[in-house]
Amino acid sequence: MTYSNDLATPDSSSPSDDSVTLCIINPKSPQNMGSILRAAGCYRADSVLYTGERYARARAFNTDTKNVGLNIPLAQIDEPMPEPHMAMVAVELVEGATPLPHFEHPKHAYYVFGPEDGSIEQSILDKCQHVVYVPTTGCMNLAATVNVLLYDRLAKSGATQYGDQIIVASRDTNNRTKV
Repeated sequence: MTYSNDLATPDSSSPSDDSVTLCIINPKSPQNMGSILRAAGCYRADSVLYTGERYARARAFNTDTKNVGLNIPLAQIDEPMPEPHMAMVAVELVEGATPLPHFEHPKHAYYVFGPEDGSIEQSILDKCQHVVYVPTTGCMNLAATVNVLLYDRLAKSGATQYGDQIIVASRDTNNRTKV
């Protein structure tokens, strides 16, 4: 990848493997970014990119409670620019967008999310191969939207793991309950 990385060096993934990059446009809230990083780890995103200066200034206050930012590249970039083999997908409440339940995720996806207090600029939307939205009543929190989108991708992929082994490996250390 061609960006300057703050915390880690991305693996050079081959176009034959699935790949997911999250690009957050000028995020404002360190809490949202912490939750986005946690989602990136849970759903195995390859990298998280962000534009703007707001998060860079607030970064010390993020709530990445699983320290995913140490294992997944997190980098500030000037503008969204996917690798050539990736499809650029905007996730935004805009007229004409595809509802997420009807969307088929590309194998190599570069998901672009707008800021908490604004929308993705038209010039960026025009560069996207797809624009999708989560059909809700009202708009969702940015981190919640990232979680829903990544879960939808996993659920539709057929790669979902089930059973007690995945529960034991994934749950918090304070959770030892059983049914």
